[in-house]
Amino acid sequence: MDSEERKERFFHQFLKRVFSRSLVTFAKRVGGTAALVAGLGTLVVITLDPVRLLSPLLPLQVNNIVFIEQTVFTNFINLLNANFILLISATTILLGLGLGLLSKELFNGVKAFWRGLKASPRATLNAPARAYKRITIWRNWLLQKIDYLQSESAKWKTTFNVLKSPYSLLRAMGFSPQMAASFLVAGSVATSGVVVNETILAEKSFSNRDPGVYAASLIGESAPLDVPTEYVEGSNTLRIDLGTIPVRDITIKDVSVGTVFANSALPANETTVVKVGGNIAAQGFTATRLEVGTFIYEKSRCRKVTFSDINAHTIIVRGNASDGQSVAPSPGTARMRSIGGGHHQADAMTTAGGMYDRIWIQSPASGINGKIGTLTLSNLFTKGGDCEFSRMDIGTLIIELNETGSGTGFATKEFIIATTVTGANLTIEDNVEISIAEPTTISP
Repeated sequence: MDSEERKERFFHQFLKRVFSRSLVTFAKRVGGTAALVAGLGTLVVITLDPVRLLSPLLPLQVNNIVFIEQTVFTNFINLLNANFILLISATTILLGLGLGLLSKELFNGVKAFWRGLKASPRATLNAPARAYKRITIWRNWLLQKIDYLQSESAKWKTTFNVLKSPYSLLRAMGFSPQMAASFLVAGSVATSGVVVNETILAEKSFSNRDPGVYAASLIGESAPLDVPTEYVEGSNTLRIDLGTIPVRDITIKDVSVGTVFANSALPANETTVVKVGGNIAAQGFTATRLEVGTFIYEKSRCRKVTFSDINAHTIIVRGNASDGQSVAPSPGTARMRSIGGGHHQADAMTTAGGMYDRIWIQSPASGINGKIGTLTLSNLFTKGGDCEFSRMDIGTLIIELNETGSGTGFATKEFIIATTVTGANLTIEDNVEISIAEPTTISP
């Protein structure tokens, strides 16, 4: 038998098998359905009175052509009823034949119905969980896209800020303005031209960590709040003078102050690296105070910290460690306090990072108190002088998680809250005495 004959024989057998199975299945389904319908019809004739039910519809005619007369239908039903036993036998045979031929299909249908019936309560109970899972999938997808876009935006923003100028790059690395300028000038003659262009033509600002005197609140709203009103070449003091214009928020964080970095020294005749408060009375000068809604001093390192002459409504002193402490505030009756100013209130002043020889916040105008909505000093790393806070009226004073000490022992009190500090509500907890020395000087 050659290959052509084998192929032809295989093809014939394949067609015979396929069509024989398909025809048998088709015949079983058609025959079973017909037998089942006929059996159900005869069952209706046995159990009901079809003449009474269908007589209003007879004779059945379309376009005056009669298909079924009422008398014919009535005689047929009477004939069937006269042979009742034969009718019952035929009904039983037809129903049995139909059920037998369609047994597989009926069994599969009943089984599927039962599975669906059993699954319905479970599906109802699980519907909220499935809906929540779909919602979380969509939510997570959306948040991933948002996080991706935010990270890309931050990367591009950082890239453009770095590329703006070599001077800005060195300032972002934490170098002081003088050191950044010296590095660039030392590079080449051409480089020094760039430095002059950037440091003179580019405006200094509080947010760019530039030292200087920021007195816009004292001068009036015509002066930009973020730009120093006075800058002395060689001075590295960050000073804020407050006056008639309230400032919504002042935040100074993540800075090194005093002699904690190399080649730095306190200004002449100064003993404090951080000084915040009003000014004492003098001849021709009426004493001033700082009015603050919320003052937060936290996570900072100082040789000695002193709080004195402060009236606060709420004082929280928590989690501070010091090389000797005296925490003795007195009960007071200060009111709750918030600083407002409406449209004429100055906007926020925020700086993060940078190095200064001193930070000084005061109200130097005679008889005019400085006003701050929220004052935050966080992560100040200092050496070489004290931190002093005095002559202030505060709504809420929070002092927490600071380290204070110069290694002189517990007998010398270096974290001091004097009795001249009063509070209507006092919370003092988890403050400990441990041996703490000043940090070592580090290179910038």
